[in-house]
Amino acid sequence: MLILYAGTIVLSAFLLFQVQPIIGKMVLPWFGGSAAAWTICMLFFQFTLLLGYLYSHLTSRYLAPRRQAWLHAGLLLAAALTLPIIPSDSWKPSTGSDPAFLLLGLLAATIGLPYFLLSTTGPLVQHWFAQERPGSVPYRLFALSNFASLLGLLSYPLLFEPRFTVKEMSTFWSAGFGLFALFCAALALSGRGRSAVPHTLREDR
Repeated sequence: MLILYAGTIVLSAFLLFQVQPIIGKMVLPWFGGSAAAWTICMLFFQFTLLLGYLYSHLTSRYLAPRRQAWLHAGLLLAAALTLPIIPSDSWKPSTGSDPAFLLLGLLAATIGLPYFLLSTTGPLVQHWFAQERPGSVPYRLFALSNFASLLGLLSYPLLFEPRFTVKEMSTFWSAGFGLFALFCAALALSGRGRSAVPHTLREDR
């Protein structure tokens, strides 16, 4: 089970930091490499990351573990159905259209749900680990996540970008997300050691 925790954390952090340059390289030629386009991309990713943390906090606090597990597994399945992360040509801006809202819509439709779920993984998996292994230190998983994030950032310009096309990278990324979704769903649904009472209900007693 510890290997499943580690594999889920490593895959999520690696994919989280790989997808930003991949999707940026795919769509920015359509919208130009202006500061406004880059700002919209960064705003989207940061806001989605914040929503992921909020989801992790609220579901851990107010949902029973079994309900949280089934909700998360269902969202992982829905995200897997949106793959691969290759935007349709229909998203290309036309003359007179507002590129800002079009770019936000493209990002939300292409990578929104997968990126959201990846952003939930760090805090959510550490919470599950702490529930199943009382007394253990979940922050080792945080250190592992940081290492995988750094690996994702460094491997893109040094390994992936010089050797693969954008379409190939997006295909590899989509396959990696499919594997992550299997790991994370298995971890969510196999949590036998978690308390059946939500955190808020335990506090009220």
